[in-house]
Amino acid sequence: MWGICSRTMVKVGMAKPCGLMKPCHLVKPVSVTRVSGRYLTHQKGLPSLPVPPLQQTCERYISALEPIVEVDELKHTKELVDEFQKAGGVGERLQRGLEKRARNTENWLSEWWVQVAYLDYRLPVVVHSSPGLVLPRMNFSDKQGQIRFAAKLIAGVLDFKMMIDNETLPVEYLGGKSLCMNQYYEVLSSCRVPGLKRDSVGNHAKSSRPPKHITVVHNFEFYVLEVYNSDGTPLTADELCLQLERICSCSPQTDTEPVGILTTQHRDSWGRAYVTLTQDKTNKESVTAIQRSIFTLCLDGAMPQVSDETYRSSAALQMLHGGGSQWNSGNRWFDKTLQFIIGEDGTCGANYEHAPAEGPPIVALIDHVVEYTSKPEMTPSPMVALPVPQKLHFNITPEIKKDIEKAKHAMNILAQDLDMRVIVFGHFGKNVPKAHKMSPDAFIQMALQLAYYRMYQCCCATYESASQRMFRLGRTDTIRSASSASASFVKAFDDPSKQNTEKVDLMVKAVNAHRSYTTMAISGQAIDRHLLGLKMVAVEDKLSIPDIYTDPAYAKALHYKLSTSQVPSKTDCVMCFGPVVLDGYGVCYNPMSDHINFAVSSFNTCKDTSAAHLAQAVEGALLDIRTLLEQTPRAKL
Repeated sequence: MWGICSRTMVKVGMAKPCGLMKPCHLVKPVSVTRVSGRYLTHQKGLPSLPVPPLQQTCERYISALEPIVEVDELKHTKELVDEFQKAGGVGERLQRGLEKRARNTENWLSEWWVQVAYLDYRLPVVVHSSPGLVLPRMNFSDKQGQIRFAAKLIAGVLDFKMMIDNETLPVEYLGGKSLCMNQYYEVLSSCRVPGLKRDSVGNHAKSSRPPKHITVVHNFEFYVLEVYNSDGTPLTADELCLQLERICSCSPQTDTEPVGILTTQHRDSWGRAYVTLTQDKTNKESVTAIQRSIFTLCLDGAMPQVSDETYRSSAALQMLHGGGSQWNSGNRWFDKTLQFIIGEDGTCGANYEHAPAEGPPIVALIDHVVEYTSKPEMTPSPMVALPVPQKLHFNITPEIKKDIEKAKHAMNILAQDLDMRVIVFGHFGKNVPKAHKMSPDAFIQMALQLAYYRMYQCCCATYESASQRMFRLGRTDTIRSASSASASFVKAFDDPSKQNTEKVDLMVKAVNAHRSYTTMAISGQAIDRHLLGLKMVAVEDKLSIPDIYTDPAYAKALHYKLSTSQVPSKTDCVMCFGPVVLDGYGVCYNPMSDHINFAVSSFNTCKDTSAAHLAQAVEGALLDIRTLLEQTPRAKL
């Protein structure tokens, strides 16, 4: 799970020359007037992603390794780095190649990044790449309530889509600078397509005949639901409700072969099965209809019965992987960029395929939709005769049936392996760090560092995603939250020989170091994507890979035992994702004003990790840091 979301809270407003904007609610009367060319004009005004200086990256790389590698290892790496960056050496040659690429492309990184991080990545997208999002439990508990809510949700998405189509989406700002809005134009009507060695992404919104339908999955059966009238106006919530009722009454049984479960496979296996599946004309047409649809709506059946205490964790698993073949894993098409998931018991959320976008555009869309669904019902409009939703047919040969059985087996193993704990830390939220004049994100990251150190007595490579949307087509870079300053802080925290004033001083230094690295990352001056870019130049120019990339320290730097992301939203929700290494954790959090939502994941097959233990350790660390700050007067920063 690479770079799930930007950690930055963006401000929303219409573009104005004055810079910083006040945040404003997204849900307001959506402009129906098209502002043609506005999006392209905005994009052209954005700066290009810079290529950082070679020496700067080399120095910062050594600093980043200090808390996570042994002294002798670091000495060896320093020698390799010195050789790499010497005058007239290979580093300078690769740097020139990268600077040339930057001059000749809109963004020197974005195409490579999508390729390396997503399309060439062959593990299943389920758990390993695609995040889930859990919404607060909705106020319904039967089929009728499920259908009613789903209809309003569809209407809410179409309302948001109108802003995208009309190019009237409010431009977002960060620190007075406008952000790239491209990802909003990538999430609807798009889909990942499996390949034998590398996948691709198809965006049908840009086709000559943009799609006018969504896909609805119910009891493993797929339906095409046209959501626009012939005059281009969207169906009303009442009309959508009627259409969803028709779909549900046409698919009462769960004995259909769950073709959707094929999308949970290892990408090479799915690539081969895809070829077999789409050789049949009917199957090819059905798959194309799913791929072209605006988004997928999954109307789920029963969920596992759980206690109120474990409900959120169980809901997160439904959003992430569907619970296995016996539950809802087959009631999905995981290649689809955006899937909304609605259970009969009020469980709601989404799953998204990560290649086209990070979390913030998804969250902005969901904030809009949630607010839209909570608006009072409109007065019923006169009903017109609507076409019957079309069922998508699949011809299941013995070979495809075998692929489905293999996919079920692999999905069930993966579902049993993932441990997920969603906790609501209710003692405080952003309010406490702000009261101590600290960045809430840096505060939470230091609590994570302390929690991990208490469990393992060492620091580990930590990934936190930083948005590079200040630049045209910007994606992410890595905030390396484990620093020399954070290491000094966590080692001193439980040391009885240290005074509290010294501990607070170390905490302030650690928080400031994190803030500094964050600023560096969002400004295009971090190290990870630069190092990747230099390596990609070597690959494309068919040069031998420099020794710094085969050095064990580089592998250690990329072995993220803590893969983390802050996903702020107005809605009281939480995103979730799996660990990126077998012996690691995935940690996603949404800091609200007076509480923090956490989703912590680990793999059960690793005996050294426990999502429950880390979640508990994070709670303890947050409380202990607050106690330390409250008990220790300190000089003004």
